[in-house]
Amino acid sequence: MNSSTAETRGKGKIAVELTPDEALALTGVEFNGNPEVKAAARRKIRNAFEKTFDFQHQDAVDYQQ
Repeated sequence: MNSSTAETRGKGKIAVELTPDEALALTGVEFNGNPEVKAAARRKIRNAFEKTFDFQHQDAVDYQQ
């Protein structure tokens, strides 16, 4: 499992534009015809987060719970 840290410095906000299908996919709705919908939504959120906050991805830290 990969670990990530973020310096948020207070309560910041990010804005992400999602299609209705992407928003539904994040709530758990399955799209059997297009499994990429959920992944696309997560990528949009991660990209917006990385642009807004000082985000550092730590590849070397793998652990099991």
